[in-house]
Amino acid sequence: MIERMDMVSAPEEAAKRVFSFPQPDELSPPIVRIEDGSTGYGDTVVLRKLSLRIDQDDRIALLGKNGQGKSTLSKLLSDRLPLMDGALNRSSKLRIGYFAQHQVDELHVDETPLQHLQRERPDTPPAKLRALLAGFGLHAAQVETEVGRLSGGQKARLSLLLATLDAPHLLILDEPTNHLDIESREALMEALTAYSGAVVLVSHDMHLLSMVADRLWLVSNGTVQPYEDDLDAYRAMLLSRDAPDRRGKQPPAPKPKRPSRDQILELRAEVRKCEDRVAKIEEMREKLAKKLADPALYENDRVGELETWNKKYAEVMEGLSRAETMWEAAIEKLDAAESA
Repeated sequence: MIERMDMVSAPEEAAKRVFSFPQPDELSPPIVRIEDGSTGYGDTVVLRKLSLRIDQDDRIALLGKNGQGKSTLSKLLSDRLPLMDGALNRSSKLRIGYFAQHQVDELHVDETPLQHLQRERPDTPPAKLRALLAGFGLHAAQVETEVGRLSGGQKARLSLLLATLDAPHLLILDEPTNHLDIESREALMEALTAYSGAVVLVSHDMHLLSMVADRLWLVSNGTVQPYEDDLDAYRAMLLSRDAPDRRGKQPPAPKPKRPSRDQILELRAEVRKCEDRVAKIEEMREKLAKKLADPALYENDRVGELETWNKKYAEVMEGLSRAETMWEAAIEKLDAAESA
């Protein structure tokens, strides 16, 4: 099963592959520093003992299981969550761009991409705004189309444009490729490579991480630490973490026949399907976490309601664990097929 591409003309197809990120001015390092910090939702601490530094030339990938706090850290760095303890210092002139997959659903569905930009840049001539949109693969037909009628990839490119409009010094991307086709993913990698700001990246796309990141942070056990090994070692850890120990139980199986191209494509599609399932459940988890962060929910007369929301949160976390296990199994099958 091959991912469906957007049906556009040849010139538009070529231009669609281009992301034009504006380049920020240079700031003195560090642009962000956290010392013995903690953060979370409401009274619930998700991450603690954070001692982190970001410079403008950093390319950082956040590794870790879903539900461990990668999105929480992204929100803290982007000033969408407060620091509960410790110290957080940002450069006084720091501009931050933030993209998360759920933002695609927060666009104004009854407005066009051009109208989105006009809200942000009311004094900029429409021709210049159209040029900006074209730089993100949104051309004449899409510029005047209501967002609700655009494809997932087109919405993602609009969200990326809005996130980078102010030439941020720090760009935080949480699963940026979920709605992008193959060509757009490659274009995003090229744009991030050429970008002169710092990048903090959350993604299940190992190819994207390997091409962009030069620093790895592992989000696990309620904190964040530098990961000193490489991505290959991290992937091997994922695949072996829950594998049963079969030593001495049976002789090695004969090497299977090399899978066909169609079989490999089906396995790739299954990995994407599992990624999407994990992403959707993670989005549900974030919404429930926001609900549980509401101070009014902790008033005495709402104890029963609080218990209900906590139960729902526990159910979602259980579902997230199952979905992640399926995702890891799909990756293992794909890796085995591609290396056969």
